[in-house]
Amino acid sequence: MQYGQVREGRFLSRPNRFIAHVAIDGAETVVHVKNTGRCRELLVPGATVYVERSANPQRKTAYDLIAVEKGGRLINMDAQAPNRVFREFAGVFDPTAEAVHPEFTYGQSRLDFCLTTPAGLHLVEVKGVTLEEGGHTRFPDAPTERGIKHLRELERAVAEGHRAAVFFVIQMADVLDFAPNDVTHPAFGEALRHAAAAGVEVAAYDCAVTADTLSIRRPVPVVL
Repeated sequence: MQYGQVREGRFLSRPNRFIAHVAIDGAETVVHVKNTGRCRELLVPGATVYVERSANPQRKTAYDLIAVEKGGRLINMDAQAPNRVFREFAGVFDPTAEAVHPEFTYGQSRLDFCLTTPAGLHLVEVKGVTLEEGGHTRFPDAPTERGIKHLRELERAVAEGHRAAVFFVIQMADVLDFAPNDVTHPAFGEALRHAAAAGVEVAAYDCAVTADTLSIRRPVPVVL
């Protein structure tokens, strides 16, 4: 996926989940943060960040914060990006897919994708991963009851004869592995292991990241 007009800036502060103060060309600017997660290990004062100019001139904030440098590693932190790049990658993930349907209602949940194949439905829930330490990546960075609900729906889909997967888009390159974040939300880790045992595929792929592009690259080991 390709962003539009991207500028480099320096992170100053984050007054709330939705906005940040960023120095762009030396001027303090209020920008929209496209990720409501905590991201405390990413958004530290002085960090180099990248912002995209909005195409809507009527917006209150002219820029969206989309990426940040952390210890020499460029991390995309746009929460909308994982679904966008997966849609581009869906035919690689499942070469039998004949059509890709986003925001598919199944049971009591709206799952990110339904791939229709000659063998039937292939339901996919996509999760973006930005939490990294020493090359090890984890999800989630905050408790997510919604994530647990999605895993249970995927389990039900498998029980009803469909193929189902949870696909973790690691929004950075060259990581060692992926695992559930049992410290932050042990219930999610338990639900993920239960889903895997029930036949839900658990996949994690890293990404090639530049200031203005993001693309899914290759699978990384999943540690359950």
